[in-house]
Amino acid sequence: MRTLTSYISRFLLILIFFSAVSLANAAAKPGGRLIVIRVANFGWNLAANLKIDGQTVANIVQGRRYDHRIPAGRHVLTISAVPNVQLSQPTSITVNVRPGGTYIFTALWDSDQVYLRPTTLSPAEMAKLGL
Repeated sequence: MRTLTSYISRFLLILIFFSAVSLANAAAKPGGRLIVIRVANFGWNLAANLKIDGQTVANIVQGRRYDHRIPAGRHVLTISAVPNVQLSQPTSITVNVRPGGTYIFTALWDSDQVYLRPTTLSPAEMAKLGL
Protein backbone atom coordinates (compact mmCIF):
# COMPACT_ATOMS: atom_id res chain seq x y z
CA MET A 1 0.00 0.00 0.00
CA ARG A 2 2.89 2.31 0.79
CA THR A 3 4.30 1.82 -2.72
CA LEU A 4 0.98 2.83 -4.33
CA THR A 5 0.90 6.01 -2.23
CA SER A 6 4.46 6.75 -3.25
CA TYR A 7 3.62 6.35 -6.96
CA ILE A 8 0.54 8.55 -6.66
CA SER A 9 2.54 11.25 -4.86
CA ARG A 10 5.23 11.21 -7.54
CA PHE A 11 2.61 11.34 -10.29
CA LEU A 12 0.94 14.36 -8.69
CA LEU A 13 4.29 16.15 -8.28
CA ILE A 14 5.13 15.55 -11.95
CA LEU A 15 1.67 16.77 -12.98
CA ILE A 16 2.09 19.95 -10.91
CA PHE A 17 5.53 20.54 -12.41
CA PHE A 18 4.28 20.25 -16.01
CA SER A 19 1.31 22.48 -15.22
CA ALA A 20 3.64 25.15 -13.83
CA VAL A 21 5.86 24.95 -16.92
CA SER A 22 2.83 25.28 -19.21
CA LEU A 23 1.57 28.32 -17.31
CA ALA A 24 5.01 29.92 -17.46
CA ASN A 25 5.16 29.39 -21.23
CA ALA A 26 1.69 30.87 -21.70
CA ALA A 27 2.62 33.90 -19.61
CA ALA A 28 5.86 34.35 -21.54
CA LYS A 29 3.98 34.79 -24.85
CA PRO A 30 1.53 37.62 -24.25
CA GLY A 31 -0.73 38.55 -27.09
CA GLY A 32 -3.38 41.01 -28.07
CA ARG A 33 -7.11 41.02 -28.60
CA LEU A 34 -8.55 40.83 -32.12
CA ILE A 35 -12.14 41.83 -32.77
CA VAL A 36 -13.77 41.60 -36.20
CA ILE A 37 -17.24 43.09 -36.49
CA ARG A 38 -19.52 42.19 -39.39
CA VAL A 39 -21.60 45.14 -40.64
CA ALA A 40 -25.35 44.72 -40.52
CA ASN A 41 -25.82 45.13 -44.29
CA PHE A 42 -23.26 42.44 -45.14
CA GLY A 43 -26.07 40.18 -46.35
CA TRP A 44 -28.51 38.02 -44.45
CA ASN A 45 -27.48 34.84 -46.29
CA LEU A 46 -23.72 35.43 -46.25
CA ALA A 47 -20.99 34.92 -43.70
CA ALA A 48 -17.61 36.63 -43.47
CA ASN A 49 -14.91 33.97 -43.58
CA LEU A 50 -11.94 35.14 -41.47
CA LYS A 51 -8.51 33.57 -41.83
CA ILE A 52 -5.48 34.37 -39.71
CA ASP A 53 -2.18 33.46 -41.34
CA GLY A 54 -4.00 31.25 -43.85
CA GLN A 55 -6.02 29.28 -41.28
CA THR A 56 -9.80 29.74 -41.10
CA VAL A 57 -10.71 30.83 -37.58
CA ALA A 58 -14.35 31.89 -38.03
CA ASN A 59 -17.33 32.29 -40.31
CA ILE A 60 -18.93 35.41 -38.87
CA VAL A 61 -22.69 35.32 -39.43
CA GLN A 62 -25.30 38.03 -38.98
CA GLY A 63 -25.37 39.42 -35.44
CA ARG A 64 -22.04 37.84 -34.43
CA ARG A 65 -18.41 38.92 -34.23
CA TYR A 66 -14.98 37.39 -33.79
CA ASP A 67 -13.42 38.31 -30.43
CA HIS A 68 -10.36 36.31 -29.37
CA ARG A 69 -6.79 36.73 -28.17
CA ILE A 70 -4.02 36.13 -30.69
CA PRO A 71 -0.27 35.87 -30.16
CA ALA A 72 1.89 38.95 -30.44
CA GLY A 73 3.62 39.45 -33.76
CA ARG A 74 2.84 40.07 -37.39
CA HIS A 75 -0.31 38.39 -38.75
CA VAL A 76 -2.13 38.42 -42.07
CA LEU A 77 -5.92 38.67 -41.80
CA THR A 78 -7.85 37.50 -44.84
CA ILE A 79 -11.57 38.01 -45.36
CA SER A 80 -13.99 36.62 -47.94
CA ALA A 81 -17.70 36.04 -48.31
CA VAL A 82 -19.16 32.55 -47.99
CA PRO A 83 -20.80 31.29 -50.04
CA ASN A 84 -18.78 33.10 -52.68
CA VAL A 85 -21.43 33.25 -55.42
CA GLN A 86 -19.81 36.25 -57.14
CA LEU A 87 -16.39 34.56 -57.23
CA SER A 88 -14.75 37.61 -55.70
CA GLN A 89 -11.16 37.35 -54.52
CA PRO A 90 -10.42 37.43 -50.79
CA THR A 91 -8.67 40.52 -49.46
CA SER A 92 -5.94 40.65 -46.84
CA ILE A 93 -4.56 43.13 -44.35
CA THR A 94 -1.49 42.84 -42.14
CA VAL A 95 -1.61 43.65 -38.45
CA ASN A 96 1.33 43.83 -36.04
CA VAL A 97 -0.11 42.66 -32.71
CA ARG A 98 1.54 44.07 -29.61
CA PRO A 99 1.13 42.58 -26.13
CA GLY A 100 -1.99 43.95 -24.46
CA GLY A 101 -3.22 45.74 -27.59
CA THR A 102 -6.78 45.61 -28.93
CA TYR A 103 -7.28 45.55 -32.69
CA ILE A 104 -10.77 46.14 -34.07
CA PHE A 105 -11.70 45.65 -37.71
CA THR A 106 -14.98 45.88 -39.57
CA ALA A 107 -15.85 43.49 -42.41
CA LEU A 108 -17.42 45.55 -45.22
CA TRP A 109 -18.67 45.29 -48.81
CA ASP A 110 -17.52 47.75 -51.47
CA SER A 111 -17.92 47.27 -55.23
CA ASP A 112 -18.57 43.54 -54.91
CA GLN A 113 -15.40 43.17 -52.81
CA VAL A 114 -15.21 42.20 -49.13
CA TYR A 115 -12.50 43.88 -47.09
CA LEU A 116 -11.43 44.66 -43.53
CA ARG A 117 -11.22 48.25 -42.36
CA PRO A 118 -9.43 49.16 -39.12
CA THR A 119 -11.97 50.70 -36.77
CA THR A 120 -11.26 53.42 -34.28
CA LEU A 121 -13.92 53.45 -31.61
CA SER A 122 -14.23 55.81 -28.70
CA PRO A 123 -14.50 54.29 -25.20
CA ALA A 124 -18.23 55.15 -25.22
CA GLU A 125 -18.75 53.33 -28.53
CA MET A 126 -16.79 50.33 -27.26
CA ALA A 127 -18.95 50.20 -24.14
CA LYS A 128 -22.09 50.40 -26.28
CA LEU A 129 -20.91 47.35 -28.26
CA GLY A 130 -19.97 45.54 -25.06
CA LEU A 131 -16.25 45.47 -25.86
